[in-house]
Amino acid sequence: MTKHLYVWVSFTILFILIKLAKADNYIVHMDLSAMPKAFSNHQSWYLSTLSSVSPKSRAQTNINLPFSKLIYTYNHVIQGFSASLTPAELEVLKNSPGYVSSVIDRTVKVDTTHSFKFLGLNSGTGAWPVSNFGKDVIIGVIDTGVWPESESFNDNGVTDVPSRWKGECESGIQFNSSSCNKKLIGARFFNKGLIAHNPNITISMNSPRDTEGHGTHTSTTAAGTYVEDTSYFGYAVGTARGMAPGARVAMYKALWEEGAYTTDIIAAIDQAIDDGVDVLSMSLGLDELELYEDPIAIATFAAIEKNIFVSTSAGNEGPDVETLHNGTPWVLTVAAGTMDREFVATLNLGSKGPVNGIALYPGNFSSSEFPIVFMDACGNTTDLRKTKQKIIVCQDPGKEDSLNDQFNNVQVAGNIAGVFITNNSDVDVFAQSPFPAIFLEQKDGDAVVEFIKTNNDPKASIEFKKTILGIKPSPRVTSYTSRGPSYSCPSVLKPDIMAPGDSVLAAWPTNIGAARVNEDLVFSNFNLLSGTSMACPHVSGIAALLKASYPDWSPAAIRSALMTTSDQIDNTGSPIKDMGDNLRPANPLAMGAGHVNPNKALDPGLVYDATVQDYVNLLCGLNFTEKQIKIITKSSSNNCSNPSLDLNYPSFIAFFDDTGAKPNSTAMLEFQRTVTNVGGGSFTYRATVTPINGLKVTVEPDKLVFTAKYEKKSFKLSVEGQRQLNEAVSFGYLIWEDSGRKHVVRSPIVATSYKIEK
Repeated sequence: MTKHLYVWVSFTILFILIKLAKADNYIVHMDLSAMPKAFSNHQSWYLSTLSSVSPKSRAQTNINLPFSKLIYTYNHVIQGFSASLTPAELEVLKNSPGYVSSVIDRTVKVDTTHSFKFLGLNSGTGAWPVSNFGKDVIIGVIDTGVWPESESFNDNGVTDVPSRWKGECESGIQFNSSSCNKKLIGARFFNKGLIAHNPNITISMNSPRDTEGHGTHTSTTAAGTYVEDTSYFGYAVGTARGMAPGARVAMYKALWEEGAYTTDIIAAIDQAIDDGVDVLSMSLGLDELELYEDPIAIATFAAIEKNIFVSTSAGNEGPDVETLHNGTPWVLTVAAGTMDREFVATLNLGSKGPVNGIALYPGNFSSSEFPIVFMDACGNTTDLRKTKQKIIVCQDPGKEDSLNDQFNNVQVAGNIAGVFITNNSDVDVFAQSPFPAIFLEQKDGDAVVEFIKTNNDPKASIEFKKTILGIKPSPRVTSYTSRGPSYSCPSVLKPDIMAPGDSVLAAWPTNIGAARVNEDLVFSNFNLLSGTSMACPHVSGIAALLKASYPDWSPAAIRSALMTTSDQIDNTGSPIKDMGDNLRPANPLAMGAGHVNPNKALDPGLVYDATVQDYVNLLCGLNFTEKQIKIITKSSSNNCSNPSLDLNYPSFIAFFDDTGAKPNSTAMLEFQRTVTNVGGGSFTYRATVTPINGLKVTVEPDKLVFTAKYEKKSFKLSVEGQRQLNEAVSFGYLIWEDSGRKHVVRSPIVATSYKIEK
């Protein structure tokens, strides 16, 4: 027994020692003001610091050790570097002169043609011609790389690359400097962090070339040029183009099939700042981190300081609340909505007539009639196999995963086709089916079942590859889009805005399967993808249109213009509905201020601007320590004389979450705002507030008179309600409208009883 105990203890100690010796990647923040004058630059100081933390290096047994430990030196996004360190080395580093803090490297989540028309963009009027289609604005995309041969990157008729551009087209496997052109003006790749995590890793495509498709899709959604006669296997036929077809694209590949780490992502942002991008588009994020712990939040603060607009995705963890990432107050956070387009198949029932259902089957299908049979819940695979040569009709019982089970049963059974009757609002997940499948609403399904039951020999045919435009109601909030409030900064309402994210058509690498037909991959130059990953680049492109029109506007001014001119009403004249909330009117925690409207954003009338100092005031208001604020701002002289959680933001969120409050006791929450007249000339605005159940909202003053362009006026908005609201979320809107009704400036107001747990 004693011997066994001794062996067990020995192995335990050995395991602990091995674990303590194992290196991991860290992002290390340093205080540059502490750098000794003997060092000519910060990189030499960092290398010297690293050499002092390793016993081997201190013994001078390996002079190259600090170089092997250093991953990146950062110039803009942080004051510091990333390195591979054992726990023991990290502890020594913490006592080094100039050390501020460190965070472990983390993996990130990737949030995976017709949309320009749905958004009202056209060549004759509005945002496209006024902005010259975003001409010469440079959009930097942090993603999985790019497929440069795509027609969406053709540079026919494109003028020379702007002289201010400092970027490069880096060579690598199946990629060289000639892969770029006057449209795709830069392409770089970053994987030192990934390799440091796994030194024995084999990178499948060590270059900016895209091996996943995500980066090609997002970058061409933002700024793809005109490509005629595009489609997804016959669906969505037309001319594809991005939101800003005149803009330039620079790809920064930091997301890899083998993994994606923050050390590489912030290195990409650092380089994008240096290269001179105007807009950064990032369809990725980190969950539940404080701002000073979030490398992406810290890196984007540096971008905002350089007047770079940053667009990010909200995430795909909906419909639950408090699930969004990128709730960072200085970036735009984009939710996903649907478009007024459906991809369908027609089920022809002979004399009964046709019935349309959702379908995206990419293969070819016979136009012949086949026997059709109703198999109830389609739960018996043995019976399904006996009816292989028939069209199978299944009734979804509406239980958890029941549609998924039916779908799999029919696929395994190998029936001619499957017809699924369901009330499930997420059938798009199944629509890109590898076998012929069509999804019907209940009322249409009932007609099909009646046809089968009332005919002795019922037969039907199916026509796939149909696209219907003008679907009503549209848009709707998708169920998967992540919801607020923001974990990292609850006092700022997130998300900010909604854009098309469902079944978005954009360019795709020709060697990556776009779909399956049975067991075979099929390929296409264009693909349909869904997610907030697709919504984000829509707004990145639209921001480029505004940047081209108003090059001197701050990122906050552009964000305000997008938000206050967005739409809350769908194409039926009713409030936009939420597919994740039983089609109730969508609240701003789901869709932000509303659905983006690029033409209206071009002339917002008033903007809510914000400076770097305003963000510092917010950080001070969050009760961050001096060191935590310094990590974000990279400054030793942050002014915290006016700490405030009340950022000058084009939205309002009030927390009435006092669970210990006495019954019927009330609280008054006040918000100060300043608006800038960008409409030009003299305008008089009056305020109205839509009624909000259980709350009293007042605005003082309720009239603002502007006599000159860029004149500023301030007001106070007060929200009074019970300290503990009965409703989880109540909402309405503050509307400033000028006397000539030229400008309507709308901001969401949310009152919530949610309590953010940290």
